[in-house]
Amino acid sequence: MLFDLTHVLPVPGPVWGRYPTRPSDDRAPPWRRLRWRGALARSRRVAQAAVAHAQTWRLLDAPARAAALLALRRRLRRAGLQHDAVAQGLGFASACAAETLGWTPRETQRLAAAALLDSRMAEMATGEGKTLAIGLAAAVAALAGVPVHVVTANDYLAARDAQSLAPLFCALGLRAAALAGAGSDQAKRAVYAHDIVYATAKELAFDFLRDRQAMGPASELERLAADVVGPAPPPLMRGLCMALLDEADSILLDEAEVPLILSRAVPQAARRAFLWQALALARQLDAGRDFVLHSVDRMATLTAAGEDRLAALAAGLGGPWQRQRYRREAIHIALAGLHAYRRNEHYLVREERIDLLDEVTGRVAAGRVWSRGLQTIVALKEGLSAPDETETVAQTTFQRFFQRYWRLCGISGTLWEARGELSEVYGARVVRIPLHRPCRRQVLPPRRFETMAAMLAPVVARVASLHAAGRPVLVGTDSVADSQRLSQQLRCAGIEHRVLNALNDAEEAAIVAEAGRAGRVTVATRMAGRGTDIELDAAARTAGGLHVLSLQDNASRRLDRQLAGRAGRHGDPGSVEAWHTPCNSAHVSSARADKLTVWTYFISTKRLSGARRQWGQSRQDRRRAALRRDLLQQDLHWERRLSFAGPPP
Repeated sequence: MLFDLTHVLPVPGPVWGRYPTRPSDDRAPPWRRLRWRGALARSRRVAQAAVAHAQTWRLLDAPARAAALLALRRRLRRAGLQHDAVAQGLGFASACAAETLGWTPRETQRLAAAALLDSRMAEMATGEGKTLAIGLAAAVAALAGVPVHVVTANDYLAARDAQSLAPLFCALGLRAAALAGAGSDQAKRAVYAHDIVYATAKELAFDFLRDRQAMGPASELERLAADVVGPAPPPLMRGLCMALLDEADSILLDEAEVPLILSRAVPQAARRAFLWQALALARQLDAGRDFVLHSVDRMATLTAAGEDRLAALAAGLGGPWQRQRYRREAIHIALAGLHAYRRNEHYLVREERIDLLDEVTGRVAAGRVWSRGLQTIVALKEGLSAPDETETVAQTTFQRFFQRYWRLCGISGTLWEARGELSEVYGARVVRIPLHRPCRRQVLPPRRFETMAAMLAPVVARVASLHAAGRPVLVGTDSVADSQRLSQQLRCAGIEHRVLNALNDAEEAAIVAEAGRAGRVTVATRMAGRGTDIELDAAARTAGGLHVLSLQDNASRRLDRQLAGRAGRHGDPGSVEAWHTPCNSAHVSSARADKLTVWTYFISTKRLSGARRQWGQSRQDRRRAALRRDLLQQDLHWERRLSFAGPPP
């Protein structure tokens, strides 16, 4: 099979290989040696040259097209993704898209596709056609014989994009499939055998870890020493050749702080009994006297009086309760689970289990669990049966995983603020794709309120006035609890609306499809900032377009721009305004909360201007980047401990 090995040619081309991945000790990505100056100008020349090739394709009959496509494949596989060959491939793919999908690619979409094929991160505004741009780039890379992984935010988007672009890929002789729903190993191997695979980052990373486990030691002597009998099972994937990321900042930055742990269940009845005792003891301690709750970083610490009271309560218990340090750590976790983690804000209770909520997107983080017994503590607090304890088999992070791809590129509407970190960690430079139409979005002055309760009545009045004017309204909230609280107020005011949060994520497509209708009111968490496409009807466009009212207290300017980007797309009218309270909610990682809390409090209590608030967000962005660097070092440490430093055999 053919794979992409970047160090062979100045511009990567296909080579042979069994399971190609970039070595873990390769600290300088090969594409860093490419020329950075004039990147956008080069991509623009490629996009413009593609127009002539598209016209040539339209003039050819079926046999001539087949011959031209075969010649292009040979050229790409022989010379790699050189600019002339890329231009021809983009031209053919653009013409096929117009014929099979009815979507005529705009110049900006071809420009974005050319930038992706040049190993760039492309910042492309919301609504500018990222899906088609990614499809064009994936098609050209697949024509070169490179297995392509298109990484999306969730399973729904992966299945949707693979299905909608299937006619384009089929016309070019390519096969594409979505990994969502492929449960067995055999089904996954069949999907990965396609030229283009649409999947989530989590599925790809865990399948890679499973391959590392299944393939085992590299040499036969090592396999014999490890008592491994018989041949290694075939891997699921064909290697890590090219990753094309949709919503790249969400995957590479927002999700980078979450460790990906491949684990297995182990029966530990004694451990569950110990955590049950910890929760029972924690319920007997009084806040303020026995412990201090740090709500921002979601931690609790015992006071001196609390230490004495805990020792007295645990005096009749044996085993680990007689060790002061061990019982203190257990009670800290139990107190945090009891008081700092709140239902419908940090987690949901569905189908007799605890589902964690992603703080950035507001979606259910499927498969994610808390460690150190916190998951069991919260389950017991909610009256559920304790889940099985687990032990770590393999571990990585998205940072380390995506560094292993030979080619890495991505696209998003909010990349510019993180361009330094993307270049440092991933060797990927950011280029900004211009709008195909001038933006008509109006940004109204921000407002500040003392508390969330004081803000609710003005929000309802503001929504009522916009609703009466026939404008669609999207209200962004921080959490499920906030969206439910506002929904209750809107119901009392008699305002018909829809709520989009993690409790009804299955209805997301239907809710978003109606959010652009005249007079429609939608209350949403950060789910409305990713993977959604709000289309205005004629009446809504005449009334002034979508109005976005942000009640979110985002730690990053990127998240502000994501929600604001819902309005004023495609040159349509629209407006956005932000209302804030001293602390709508805290989106601060507990690992850095001792340093970040100071800045959050300072910014909120002083009610600084919009410019100063953005300055504070920039400070937090830098601190979170420092946290991700620390986690990257921890991941390297785990790789060495779990013997995953070398490439698979």
